[in-house]
Amino acid sequence: MQAGAKLPEVTFHTRVRDESVGGPNPFRWEDKTTADYFAGKRVVLFALPGAFTPTCSTYQLPGYEKGFGDFAAEGIDAIYCLSVNDSFVMNQWAKAQGLENVTVIPDGSGEFTRRVGMLVRKDNLGFGLRSWRYAAVVNNGVVEAWFEEPGLMDNCPEDPYGVSSPETVLGWLREANKEQAA
Repeated sequence: MQAGAKLPEVTFHTRVRDESVGGPNPFRWEDKTTADYFAGKRVVLFALPGAFTPTCSTYQLPGYEKGFGDFAAEGIDAIYCLSVNDSFVMNQWAKAQGLENVTVIPDGSGEFTRRVGMLVRKDNLGFGLRSWRYAAVVNNGVVEAWFEEPGLMDNCPEDPYGVSSPETVLGWLREANKEQAA
């Protein structure tokens, strides 16, 4: 992906809380499309190899969660975290992380990730197919800026992190907004 590219239209199978369901697990299935998440909004999307994994849970997700106010001040309407995990896993990870500002998007079958060219094998870690780590600023479904970790490959022996960090993306937004204001 690169700046100017339109995100692919896919359907994400999500589980949403619905008290009318009742019982100890009041959730129902709700399909959401790329347009549901991205149409008419300027957002930060970041993707990572897996929920509950060390770098994702210790640095990347918490950094975006804590920095939401700074991103909003730069014109960001929402922050989305996408992973090739099912909705049950993503919802439990969001709960465990105490998320209030970042919305998780389950790409359980990896369709979105495949279509943006970021689906990689992580068999060396026992993960199977997962997302390469990246972030993007997306305006109304069109990529404004793309932040891909170096070394995209199957079974990468390392987990590069830095290019897609909240600090890097926020720095880019601040510069882009300064240039636009000048």
